[in-house]
Parts: sequence; structure tokens; C-alpha cells
Amino acid sequence: MKAAPFDYVVPDSIEAAVSHLAEGAGDAVVLAGGQTLMPLLALRMAQPGVIVDINRIKELSGVSHLDGATRIGAITRQAEVLTDPTIAAHVPTIAQAVRFVGHHQTRNRGTVGGSISLGEPAAELPCTALTLGARIEARSTRGTRQIAVEDFYLGPYSNALEPDELVTALHFPDLPAGTITVVHEIARRPGDFALVGLICALTVEGGAFSRARIGWFGMGPTPLRSPQAEQALVGQSLGGVDLTEIGRLAASETDPLDDHHATAAYRRTVGARVFRRAVSQALEARKTA
Repeated sequence: MKAAPFDYVVPDSIEAAVSHLAEGAGDAVVLAGGQTLMPLLALRMAQPGVIVDINRIKELSGVSHLDGATRIGAITRQAEVLTDPTIAAHVPTIAQAVRFVGHHQTRNRGTVGGSISLGEPAAELPCTALTLGARIEARSTRGTRQIAVEDFYLGPYSNALEPDELVTALHFPDLPAGTITVVHEIARRPGDFALVGLICALTVEGGAFSRARIGWFGMGPTPLRSPQAEQALVGQSLGGVDLTEIGRLAASETDPLDDHHATAAYRRTVGARVFRRAVSQALEARKTA
């Protein structure tokens, strides 16, 4: 099939882009990497009146670090994340997650902001943002605001952006000293969406867990965290923690679906085992680091 007719604009500034979105009155969509939008257009599953191509807005790309947070421009390509020294120094978890995203070809075009804005429930970057406590910077003709990622995802492919708002950057706070991270997923083939995905940021202080964030993807209608398991983990010593029980608790807080790839029961069972194995391996690696 071919796309339905639409108007196409290529603004060269953020101000012009948000002006076009406002004029579109909910009938305008943003084109960044196009890895999701282009197939939807071709299948006529998306039929916008206006496409706002933001790829020529230089302000929307690049990585910087300031005041204890790493700022990633919305149209920064996923492939750039893998080699960026600022990300490697301050938020290497993002690069760990991107290695699981799609394929080499799609990472060359796909953007960090596009993936996080879409909120695919089985994708790596939305869960990374949730687990690390990112904030989404959004601009409209009314000004700029930052949205806590915990408040961003409202449901499957649904977020808190207003129709005239454009995601301009993502802000990832520095992790506390002593934090170990885990990024692991189970997929049918490399590059496929995850059947079960896990991202953890666990802070160790004085031989015990002092802070825990446990995130899941492919385990519910949006990326999810396991607050009860996080609370249960904090205060436990590295030598005395029962990771099998924590993994079961964490997986029980998810809300997976049955589909033609796997059942909900399978996903929870595998999730609990992935947690135990992946966290155990991360703790062993910490000993030898």
C-alpha cells in the first residue's frame, strides 16, 4: 500500500516545529527516525494531515552533562549512544540497553527520543528511562516543561504529551556511587522485541543494598517497576539476600499478556529466573572488578 495524502513540512528550529504542531490541531505527527511511523503510513494505519520532519533541527541532537544529569537530545541516533563518551562515563546503562535495540541498520536511524516517546511496552529504552528515573523535556508554543517518566506512560502507546508538544530532550540523573546495573532480555531472535526484559539499578553501600530500582519490559501494557521487591531488597546484605525470593516477588508485580509468543505464566516464571541469574552475575562481576 501507499501512504494517504499529507502535507509535509521541514522546520529548522524548535519554535517553528511546535508552531506547526499547534497549527495541526492534533492532526500533525512528528517524523524523527521514522522506524515506526513509516511502516504505519505505508499500511495506512496512520493517516495524519501534516508530517513535521524535525531531522534538520540541530538543537535536538547531541549529548551533554550538567548539574548531575546527562541530557540527550531527542533526535540523537541510537547508534551514537553506543560510542558517546559522556554516556559511557555517566549513564552506561543506556548504551547497554541500546545494544539490544533492533539491528545495526535501524539503530542508525532510530532516535532515543522517538523510542521513549512511543513507549513500546516490549522496548528497551522506555524501560531504561523508567528504571533510571529520567525526565522528559517537552516544548510547545506555551513554553517548556519536564515530565517525570513515572507520569509519562498512560497506557499502551499512550503518553502525557499534549498534541502540540514536542519532546526535545531526555534528562538522566547520575546514579549513586556503588550502583550496579543489569540489562537482560529474552527474545526469540536478536533484534526482536523482548518476551521478557529486565533492567535494574541496585546501589550497594557497606555490604548491603541501600537503593533498588527494578524495571521490566515486555511484561505489561507499559514499562513497569516492582516497588514491593525494591523495598524488600533495600537493607539486605549481599551475603544474606535470597535473590530467588526477590525475583519471584518482582515478577509477581508485573502484568504480562498471553499472546502467540508466550503465556503470562511463562513470562513471570522466566522473569523471576532471569532476575536471580542476572543479579547474581552482576554481584559476582562486582567482586572481581
